[in-house]
Amino acid sequence: MGKKKNTRKTILKIHKLLGLTTGLVIFVVSITGCFWVFKEEIESFYDDYKYVTPQNQEFLSASKIKELAKQAIPDRTIHGVIYGKPNEAIEVVFYEAEPKVFYHSVFLNPYTGNFIKRIDNDAGFFGFVLKGHLRLWLPDAIGSRVVSYSVLLFLIILVSGLFLWWPRNNKNWKQRLKFDWNSKTRWKRKNFDFHTVVGFYISSFGLILAFTGCVMAFNWFYFIAYKATGGDKAPQFIIPESISTVVVEKDQNPPYDQIIPMLYKTYKDAKTFELHYPENDSTSVLVEVSNSKGLYYNMDYLFFDQHTLKEIETTSIYGKYKDAKFADKVIRMNYDIHIGAIGGITGKIIAFLVSLICASLPVSGILLWYGRRYKKKENIKLNNLSNSY
Repeated sequence: MGKKKNTRKTILKIHKLLGLTTGLVIFVVSITGCFWVFKEEIESFYDDYKYVTPQNQEFLSASKIKELAKQAIPDRTIHGVIYGKPNEAIEVVFYEAEPKVFYHSVFLNPYTGNFIKRIDNDAGFFGFVLKGHLRLWLPDAIGSRVVSYSVLLFLIILVSGLFLWWPRNNKNWKQRLKFDWNSKTRWKRKNFDFHTVVGFYISSFGLILAFTGCVMAFNWFYFIAYKATGGDKAPQFIIPESISTVVVEKDQNPPYDQIIPMLYKTYKDAKTFELHYPENDSTSVLVEVSNSKGLYYNMDYLFFDQHTLKEIETTSIYGKYKDAKFADKVIRMNYDIHIGAIGGITGKIIAFLVSLICASLPVSGILLWYGRRYKKKENIKLNNLSNSY
């Protein structure tokens, strides 16, 4: 009995220490996560610039779009070009990680090439939210590490919390599963019940959010998670080299101009096609085919020889979704699970509520710690006063 009591005390100390250490970080990460969950839904209220009047003609070629986009933002690297439905503007994404993140989008009319709007994706409300979520608005080298390790420690906090929640005897089960408040219940008791009862009910979802967060934060965690589910492919993103060595004349249109019209015929139900221009004369052309709105896990990643347009297979988990094995699907679902999108709007609501409650746990936990600490100080003062008489 004494050994169990000592174990419980040790785990309680660890739980409190880690909670006090990471509390502010978990609060910020959780609150910003609440906002990020509904990013697409919120942005849909003011995204008129993403739509155009459909016309009875072909979209402009990928090479022409590249030329027009470069006029809008010269001397910057184009990450990809996103083609959508006939009533949607083409989005050209510019991205550079070094020396400072440059992440802009230019929207063009797909029929005329007319400039519609330029967006700084790293600015605005959601840019602010993402910076807070990923690095607490600190320099990336510092902030991202603080967030990553805090989320990893949050996994331990949740597990230790479940251990501490477990009732010592059968009489306490009812108390741990529901609130039993009345007019005489003090706020300290209510705070304790909230921390334990609500914490228990959301702990499994909280573990999922923290686990998927760690998969994105740590390469070693990502690799272990993939291998643990039976993965046998290369878990990283690999763009294969082109097979042929044919050289296209300078006055000829590049072969990749044919890819998007070809894919519109073969992937009739696709939501968008994101074409990535070849980085050099030997790399293949990558096209990401989005098969579901708001989801990433079931995308098809296609690779084409930039000279012959022959499709090339990849050894990575990021290929055609139909070829993905169980472990590949699990790891590809990670982001969609993290933001709740895997369950549609219901999943997002659950992710929002869980994230919100996760933000409240450090607050109620600190109040618990402070209340007990304050109570101890009061008892010491009372004892000293009684001894003085």
